[in-house]
Amino acid sequence: MQESKIGTRPHTRWTGRLIGLVTVLVLVNFMVDTAITAPLLVLPEMLDHFGTDQTALINASAMLAGVMWAPLLGKSADVHGKRKVLVLTLLLSCAGALVCAVAPSLWVFVPGRLLQGAAVAALFLSVAIVREMCAPRIAMIVVGIVTSGSAVLNIGSRFLTEKLAAEFGFRILFLISAVVAIAMAICVHRVVPESAHRTPGRIDVGGALLLGGGLAGVLGYVSVGSEFGWFALGPMALLVGGAAAFARWFLVASRKPDALIDVRDLGAPLALTLLVLVLGTGSYQSMLQLIPLVSEVSAEQGLGYGLAGQGTLALLLAAPGVGVMIGGPVAGVIATRVGPAVTLAGGIALGTVGTVGMFFGVSQFPVAIFFAFLLGFTVGVLGTSGFNLAGGLASADRQGIVSSLVMVVVAIGSVVLDFVGSAVLKSTAVPVGGETVNSGTGVFTCITIATAAFAIAAVLAVVLVRKPGLDFASDFSQD
Repeated sequence: MQESKIGTRPHTRWTGRLIGLVTVLVLVNFMVDTAITAPLLVLPEMLDHFGTDQTALINASAMLAGVMWAPLLGKSADVHGKRKVLVLTLLLSCAGALVCAVAPSLWVFVPGRLLQGAAVAALFLSVAIVREMCAPRIAMIVVGIVTSGSAVLNIGSRFLTEKLAAEFGFRILFLISAVVAIAMAICVHRVVPESAHRTPGRIDVGGALLLGGGLAGVLGYVSVGSEFGWFALGPMALLVGGAAAFARWFLVASRKPDALIDVRDLGAPLALTLLVLVLGTGSYQSMLQLIPLVSEVSAEQGLGYGLAGQGTLALLLAAPGVGVMIGGPVAGVIATRVGPAVTLAGGIALGTVGTVGMFFGVSQFPVAIFFAFLLGFTVGVLGTSGFNLAGGLASADRQGIVSSLVMVVVAIGSVVLDFVGSAVLKSTAVPVGGETVNSGTGVFTCITIATAAFAIAAVLAVVLVRKPGLDFASDFSQD
């Protein structure tokens, strides 16, 4: 049978075929949640089962592995085809989930999570496929749907996840993730055409290992340093090894003609875009981490914050998910009129307002709901605009690797600012009623850090908007 390939005439309007493909890609990205974040809802049960208190090892391993996998899979997609590599990604995630489901010990479980972390690549590969299949105007909107549409499924699945884990144990979640991954691999193979654009050349596996290992090492240090000690042997080994690998990769990549990422050809607009995304998505993640913490404290304790007794945590956590679901497609529509750079800047402005609003939201439940929704809306805008802008800055044969860079910086921002917030809260905790709780100083310092990060991102976004050649919206009249 002849292999189906993406045609030379991209989609310019909604058709049944396009709707079917978007549905599959939304479900693929829902699978990413079942692989990466859903198991963390039963983190205490996993710690008890394996008899360990090493939360960082379980919590961060899959995401850090995703950072390591991303450049290799992104480049492979450009060379060998996006559908082929997306199917491979899903099969790797399935294999990792099965290892986790049967793991007799933590030292088998963690390698399973590292393998399962390949699922992170599914998101940026979906975006690369959309940008090749669709004309620019409709691609902007479809990217928003694909990157954000699974949020509504994630909200509903949270309740089902907790119920299944309570009844059958945490292993059932990994079995479900494996089944979803294999089902999506079959759907992708049947529904998604193969890429017509290919990048000639070979995969720099050595460079991929150096870059991925360097990023994972440095981020791993940030992840486990607060738990094991910043100057302990293990974390310091991660930091030194990661920094050395990253430095070696940079030196080699600046000379290799077939490098994984051509550091000489990134360009100022793409570098600015990645910086804005690091700061914006990291700030959102630190605020998302703060929400359940302030919901456990009552205002009557006199700490200057507290939402306990004012409303349910489920509603607080659902608000950002609804915001993400709406923000992504809205950003795609707006980008067709004003361009993704202006849309990205608008998202950063909303994020700044949202973090400032959390100064009041940590003590007033209705305010918290509103600004949590606004922050979720912001991250939907940032994700869609970031992928659209980065993709617009790349040629057709580099969509895979450039999209992977967006995923890498999102993970970097999330991990770094997440753990900066954790360190601030830990260092400022106070004893109250015989237990240690987060102080008002710590909570408001976290919000201040997130606000400052958004403010810096806003300045960079203004510089980015003023860069010439970024008004992709002006080209849409030719669609």
